[in-house]
Amino acid sequence: MIYKVLYQENGAEAPVRENTKSLYVEASTEREVRQHLKDRQYNVEYIQLLEGSHLEYEQSSPSFEVESLEAR
Repeated sequence: MIYKVLYQENGAEAPVRENTKSLYVEASTEREVRQHLKDRQYNVEYIQLLEGSHLEYEQSSPSFEVESLEAR
């Protein structure tokens, strides 16, 4: 399954919408995604499972690049 993660790079600062970034992670569960990102000092705002037409839409984006848990 592919999850979209919305986050702020600096977890110590208050979130600002204009600084929100996203990344895509391939994992079995949301918990695995959180475990994968725990070493990074991100302020994770939202983790969303991508399926069906929503996944197809995200895949059409030029910035679509999936991180695999095995890659780390």
